[in-house]
Amino acid sequence: MTTAARPLNKMIPVARPCFGQEEEQAVLEALRSGWVSQGPKVAEFEKRFAEYVGARYAVAVSSCTTALHLAMIVSGIQAGDEVLCPSYSFIATANSVCYAGAKPVFVDIDPVTFNLDPNRIEEAITPRTRAILVVHQIGLPAAMDEINAIAARKGLLVIEDAACAIGSEYRGQRIGRPHSPLACFSFHPRKILSTGEGGMITTNDEQAAVRMRTLRQHAMTVSDLARHSSSKVVIESYAEVGYNYRMTDLQGALGLVQLQRLDGFIARRRMLAERYTRAISPLGWLLPPQETAECRHNFQSYAARVAPGAPVSRDDLMQKLLDRAISTRRGIMASHREPPYAAGNWDARLPETNRATDETIILPLFHQMTEEEQDYILDSIREVAAGAGD
Repeated sequence: MTTAARPLNKMIPVARPCFGQEEEQAVLEALRSGWVSQGPKVAEFEKRFAEYVGARYAVAVSSCTTALHLAMIVSGIQAGDEVLCPSYSFIATANSVCYAGAKPVFVDIDPVTFNLDPNRIEEAITPRTRAILVVHQIGLPAAMDEINAIAARKGLLVIEDAACAIGSEYRGQRIGRPHSPLACFSFHPRKILSTGEGGMITTNDEQAAVRMRTLRQHAMTVSDLARHSSSKVVIESYAEVGYNYRMTDLQGALGLVQLQRLDGFIARRRMLAERYTRAISPLGWLLPPQETAECRHNFQSYAARVAPGAPVSRDDLMQKLLDRAISTRRGIMASHREPPYAAGNWDARLPETNRATDETIILPLFHQMTEEEQDYILDSIREVAAGAGD
């Protein structure tokens, strides 16, 4: 058996942010402007981001985690409340519920989409349930129509954890339009649009937008930008306990350039994802992700599933690919397996979550990936499977 040649003799990462000369120039201009904290570039980024997703308002913050926390606060989530959410998500989803003093209640996922299973939601509702925190996992939109119908019938709020879903579409509309009162996005380096760290909340609710903008800067009644731009002395006050959740103008400048390139990023990722799917579908044991008819996936990540009875286990596949200088990740973590959320008989209620966590693998996918690199990954997968019995 011939071993595939490794492109350029270097590690292929699972993800890589795409920054070029335009981003470098934008950050340099922000530095030279003398305004590096939250200021005019952040305000412009908010405006352009809201226009992109089709929302009336966008509020920039320091991360998606802080975005989720503010969404909980302005939604009135508080101690004693329960919020339904998937365990199959980065732990920040559940943590954001706890930050508000509430309790996350985990609901199992659909085995095809890896998103909340609408058929499992109602059985988790109690008199203390206040909201459903929906996650568009890895960029594939959740079943918002079904979830919103349940929420309306039961008098619950819906909040979207859209950390991975910038540019994804549900029934022809971009996530964040919104399909709920509040949607929260991430700009972490693993996301398609990256500002290093950072997040955004979109909403059509002017009152919520105003309050979140106040809370993100210590609940200051007048922003730094407004005070420093005023021709008169302005003395601010602090009406409640707030937070330092601000985005910097360096990040805002970076985000503006990334937003202009976003559609190109997504088109490239969808092309690469299609190449993966065409190549691995005939294998039979490595199952590609599914894109439902009402959704348009941005392929922030490409998560395949190692089927039971495969010639190689998921963990062995990951190690053997790493031995070939190919970085992968397990699918998505199960938050209920981590110490802060381990109490309770979650395993019995989350069988699909457990299976997905144990069987999925995230393959490398990033804008700059070459077809040569992708072919090397695919050849390596075939070779690992062929040599599994050796």
